Amino acid sequence: MFLDAGGRAPLLPQARAAFVEALDQGWADPRRLHTEGRRARMLLDGAREAIASVVGVRTEDVDLAPSHTAALHSAVLAVAAGRRRVGRQVVVSAVERAAVHAAADRVAPDARVAVPVDRFGRVELDAFVAAVEGGGVALAALQHANGEVGTLQPVAAAHEAARRAGVPLLVDAGASLGHVPVGPEWDLLAGDAGDWGGPAGIGVLVTRPGVRRSPDRPDDEDRWFPGGVSVPAALAAAVALQVAEADRAAQDSLRRALVDRIRDRVGADVPDVDVVGDPVDRLPHVVTFSCLYVDGEALVGGLDALGFAVGSGSACTSSALEPSHVLAAMGVLTHGNVRLGLPRDLAPADVDRFLVALPSVVARVRDAFGVAGL
Repeated sequence: MFLDAGGRAPLLPQARAAFVEALDQGWADPRRLHTEGRRARMLLDGAREAIASVVGVRTEDVDLAPSHTAALHSAVLAVAAGRRRVGRQVVVSAVERAAVHAAADRVAPDARVAVPVDRFGRVELDAFVAAVEGGGVALAALQHANGEVGTLQPVAAAHEAARRAGVPLLVDAGASLGHVPVGPEWDLLAGDAGDWGGPAGIGVLVTRPGVRRSPDRPDDEDRWFPGGVSVPAALAAAVALQVAEADRAAQDSLRRALVDRIRDRVGADVPDVDVVGDPVDRLPHVVTFSCLYVDGEALVGGLDALGFAVGSGSACTSSALEPSHVLAAMGVLTHGNVRLGLPRDLAPADVDRFLVALPSVVARVRDAFGVAGL
């Protein structure tokens, strides 16, 4: 059972069908003037128009990136360069994706200003506002919701403060688009097709008119991402977003109830566990908990052996299975972490099977490490 859909969800059937069709119709270079090229251009423009319609912006404001990470890197670096006369500081929350932190560090050795969060993972708004209004700020970045613990951020208030200070706000909606309403409170918006059921290898970057930027690359027809993207992947991403948005309310109700059940049962059935993130003001499909005296890698392996695919560690660096910088910033237990991202249309019976299996897996791992009963 796949329970690690955060950031890389199963490809929706409609998106798969669109991808296969576009392989036949949109294989040519969309920059070419011949019939095949014009057909590919029409499909690519249609994909951008569909995404723009869902987000509520002009088609010309939507750019497609080769990945969500590339979208975040380009947004931070290009806007910081375009506003270097204003200052070089990049204000971020302590729980932003590693890609945002790394890009801010690339701007200058001391450019990144990390604002702390509370135990739910929500940024301390007063501190964020003070940092944005402090002067010398090129860009502020705040995720719409944390993809690791699910907590929604006070984006509207942060954007209002940034606007007063004349600072553009980059909102990372990589964990939110297709799952919850995102709203218009941003100057740059980044999204991840793989998270909403589209193909891997497509990111979205939406830019409001008037945001100054200076890309660190030669001029190209694609203003942010030279060379463009795969036309079939772009079309599949757009179709997946339309499907996810159309079914969002039903999926919200289904998965929110399942997450509530997981939060309640894990806290009651597993000794020495910390279920983290805001229990109410959150994404509908993400839940994270950490078990004392347990190694996260061992838990992932034990659950995988029983057919349950889960995540652990930081959602953006989980291949390294390092302690999560998100959990560390929240001041909660970082080891023995299990991160669930519930896929669409998950059956309640499958969740119940996971909840029955989990306590015994945790107990076995603790026995193996000789810490049972501590």
